[in-house]
Parts: sequence; C-alpha cells; structure tokens
Amino acid sequence: MSTTPVALVTGASGDIGAAIAKTLGNHGWHVIGTYVGAADAAAATVAAIINTGGSAEAMQLDQRDPAAIDAIIEAIGANHGRLDVLVNNAAWNIGIPFRRLEDLDADIWDRVLETNLRAPFLLARAAADLLKAGDGGHIVNISSAGGISPGSSSIAYSSSKAGLNHLTRCLAVAMSPEVAVNCIAPGLVENTRMAQRLPDNVAQGARQTAVLGRVGQADDIANQTLTFVQSTSITGQIMVIDGGMPGAMR
Repeated sequence: MSTTPVALVTGASGDIGAAIAKTLGNHGWHVIGTYVGAADAAAATVAAIINTGGSAEAMQLDQRDPAAIDAIIEAIGANHGRLDVLVNNAAWNIGIPFRRLEDLDADIWDRVLETNLRAPFLLARAAADLLKAGDGGHIVNISSAGGISPGSSSIAYSSSKAGLNHLTRCLAVAMSPEVAVNCIAPGLVENTRMAQRLPDNVAQGARQTAVLGRVGQADDIANQTLTFVQSTSITGQIMVIDGGMPGAMR
C-alpha cells in the first residue's frame, strides 16, 4: 500500500480540473487525473505537477460508461492500495438558451445528466470502500451556481448541477462518518472552455452582477478544494465561488 495519499481528479485535462490537480499535487497528494479524449492536455497537467516536485499520472475515463468507472477504481486499488480524495470535476455542457425548449432533445439531456450527475454517484459508490479505509476520505463535487439559481448554459446543465448539490448532502449522510463530502459551485469562470459555451447574455449577466466586480477564478476553486480535503469537520456543504452574484447568495 502506498504511503502517499492519493487523489483522483476527473476532468484534469480541463481548466478547472488542471488547477485542482496541480494544487493537490503541490501539497503532497499523488494525483490521478482523468481525461476523455484530451490526452495531451492531461499529460501537460501531469508534467506540470512532476516538474514542481509532485507525483501524478493520467488515466483515460469515459464516465458515461459504468464499466469504465468500476475499472478505474479497481485499477487504483490494485496499483496504490488506497484512495483518499475523489474530486468529481468532469462535466459536459452545451449552450442552449432556456427558452429554446425544442432544441433540448432527449439525447442532449441524457448526455448532460449521465456525465454530470450519474457519473459522480457511480464514482462515489465504486470508490466508497477505498475512501472509507483510510484515516478520513474526502469527496469534493464541482457543481455550478446554475444549480442554485436558474441561469446557465442550459436547463439540462442547471438541473444536473442542482441534482449534484443535493447528491452532495445525501452522500455526506450515506458515507459518514468515514468520508466527508462537500461541493463547490462556481459561477462563470473566465478563460475556460465551459465559459465559452455559455450563451452571451448569461456570461455578460454574470460579469455585470458579480458584486466584487470579477467572476470566479480557477485558483480560488482549487484552493477551496484543498481547504475541504484538509478539513476534519466540514461535510455536506456547498461553497459558491462566483464573485458574489446575488442570485446564489442563499
């Protein structure tokens, strides 16, 4: 069994996932970062961690495939003998304004919900034994302020993130006392691929209403993840990081 704590960060090839992976890697975790197709971006995240003295590896994962989820957790158990942190960061969105109901078909709905809500549950379920076996496991779900107030890339995305917010609370009960489960709900995060898929009016609205005069930052999300996984008495909580948008102040 490895003596180094292990963190699985899904979607480490993306902007927010990479920031989280680098922060954990720089604070003593061996980071396993997943990707679907962006192998080069995941490799760059791993290289950045290793170049600063950390330990990391990349693994391919299509989290819409339940068998692939089981397989990656089994591989982590076999290779490392432990899993201390699960960060459910990987997600998928598409820009469909809320009023265009006819454009949100069943296939898009299923892809969003399977990626953003079903997969975090299946990953938590598959990893439960490993997370419970250590000195105190942690799950951090990366949700969205769009799951709190009705504004995001699509109704499907907001619905998936609202579900993830409540899944956080449910898992906090189900996996206690061995595992703490918390959630970060970013608003618009500038210079990310997710932000680029937002309808223009949603992105502009976020910039104009954030009371700090700036929206969320990837480093703030990464640092909050670190705070959660270093804590011993926080669970079932949702932290909004959006520059202070009144609609999510609740």
